[in-house]
Amino acid sequence: MIPLFQRLAVLFLSLFLFSCSSVPDIPPFSASGYLADRGVVRIWRKNSDHQSVHIRTIYTPFSGGEGEVTDYVWLEEALISVQRQVKGKQPDDVTLRFDQAGGLNFMQRQLSDRREAVSADAVELYKFDAQRMRNLSDALLSGRVFLRQGHWLGNNLLESCEGQQVRPAFDADALRILTQQQRSAPAPLMVSWLDAPEGIQLLRISQQDECAQQPTEDDM
Repeated sequence: MIPLFQRLAVLFLSLFLFSCSSVPDIPPFSASGYLADRGVVRIWRKNSDHQSVHIRTIYTPFSGGEGEVTDYVWLEEALISVQRQVKGKQPDDVTLRFDQAGGLNFMQRQLSDRREAVSADAVELYKFDAQRMRNLSDALLSGRVFLRQGHWLGNNLLESCEGQQVRPAFDADALRILTQQQRSAPAPLMVSWLDAPEGIQLLRISQQDECAQQPTEDDM
């Protein structure tokens, strides 16, 4: 039997290629995510009458180091802003704003002790990354791959960030990991998982309460 993660990966690749030539039916507000090479990426997206798109990503490295929060905004298919925040002992915030013709009209990189300009090459990389993330979001949502989050209560029962009790169909390996980690945790574990037609994929386990970090439609 092909593992669920591999099935999702194949689905993800095919949908990514498909999304480059089509526009999926995306709900006004949604969340998705995926496992990257070095961490977990969670994606929230708000569509406003198909005139503006706001995507927020939270990247959390497996190493436990500082993560990144990035906001991308498009207006009538034109990228108009990118804002990336890296917090912690070495904060690194980048803000870019564009006009609808693609021209850069504001840029700034804020470090802990100084501000810097953003190089032209770096600006192009941020623009490329924005479009890549838009395509990834299109692909995941086309495949109905949605992010869910909640607190582990035991016996395969979770309380979602929205306050509902749910029982995801985790496999035996995921249940074993959750049970083992909960034994040494002082509070209910925070669990993130992907819910897709192909099944359930455990995405992330944390001892931090990240429901407060989860954006709402009004936040975006």
